[in-house]
Amino acid sequence: MVKKILQINFKYKPSAEEIHKAFEPAVPIFVNMKELEWKIWLIDPTKKTAGGIYLFKDEKSVNEYLGGPVVASLKKNPALSDLEMKVFDIIPDFTKSTRGPV
Repeated sequence: MVKKILQINFKYKPSAEEIHKAFEPAVPIFVNMKELEWKIWLIDPTKKTAGGIYLFKDEKSVNEYLGGPVVASLKKNPALSDLEMKVFDIIPDFTKSTRGPV
């Protein structure tokens, strides 16, 4: 079973503070996702970009997430643009050697 990294990036129109407040209620959704090992939340207020780096247990899990309601809500949100999603395999031995949390 190969773990999968998902990288999501997007641009946003509101302030960074408004984005923070808007995404705060979503935290429990990710906490309760059993197929998600972890998520790192990203933001660059100077470029008005945000996103996340996720580690999923396997390909099935990441594909279910990509086809699910959370990603659908990102795609429909008029305050977000330039949504970009990339899925990667990890290289476990190198990642562990460099203290990657896998």
